[in-house]
Amino acid sequence: MKIFNTLEEIDNIEETVVALGNFDGVHKGHQQIILRTVKSAEAAGLKSAVFTFSNHPKNLMAGKTVVKNILYPEEKASIIEKLGVDYMFNIPFDESILTMDPIDFIEHLLLEKFHMRQAYCGFNYHFGYKASGTAETLMKEGMKRGFGIHIQEPFEIDGNLVSSTFIRKLIQNGQVDQCMKYMGRLYSIGGEVVVGNKLGRTIGFPTSNIMIDETMVTPPNGVYVTYCVYNGVRYPSITNVGVKPTIGTYHKNVETHIFNFDKELYGKMIRVEFLQKTRDEQKFESVEALSRQITDDCITARSFHRRIAGTY
Repeated sequence: MKIFNTLEEIDNIEETVVALGNFDGVHKGHQQIILRTVKSAEAAGLKSAVFTFSNHPKNLMAGKTVVKNILYPEEKASIIEKLGVDYMFNIPFDESILTMDPIDFIEHLLLEKFHMRQAYCGFNYHFGYKASGTAETLMKEGMKRGFGIHIQEPFEIDGNLVSSTFIRKLIQNGQVDQCMKYMGRLYSIGGEVVVGNKLGRTIGFPTSNIMIDETMVTPPNGVYVTYCVYNGVRYPSITNVGVKPTIGTYHKNVETHIFNFDKELYGKMIRVEFLQKTRDEQKFESVEALSRQITDDCITARSFHRRIAGTY
């Protein structure tokens, strides 16, 4: 998949079938749009493309981060590539696009830049100045200009409209066990392992710590059954998200204990995949009481892992 990060990079490409949307979660609804795009492109002998933005439009309009990311940029690109897409137009949402007339958006971006012959989008797709362009706008212009438009109706699972907003709420409420159903993968947090206070090592539970990226949506403070992915291998683990109230004042971070693992990970990149929340973070009366609770938490997490993956 070829990724274009600016409009200036796009020059004289082949004709395309384009999936239109922010695709900030690449959830199952998004995946259906993209897969239909890929199949149509293959059938028509055209290139498949995804047109998305490298930043969330609402954040530009608000002048600050009001919508947090579900995926890291490289993660989003990787998922889209695995769906078979040829081109990814990963363009910054800036003032020129914010204020662009919807007809100019269609003419100068979709047709002139992307050489679009067909497009797929969700029923609630909006574009152009004050988001005044809609899926219906695309339908009308398509009839005039000779390009095809395919609109996906609301995509529901178990009566819930699948959307990035819905998935953010699941994560923020600690319902990480529901993410697989709607995203088709586990919710995860990644980062470089940093030096912590090393208390876990002294009480028999060494941990790998990664700092919270403030641009990413995160679950509430608590203890979670997790996998830790390092160097392409998934290890059963248990994770505390929080501020460690028993031992002092700390910024919120992600602290993971990997079962049956003795490698040093400082400075290494890991990804923590969340399976189930087991309890809220709490302040204990002593480190000894905390240690006893961690022992119980590990027993719970090991039991969970055995149920889902067999004995390890």
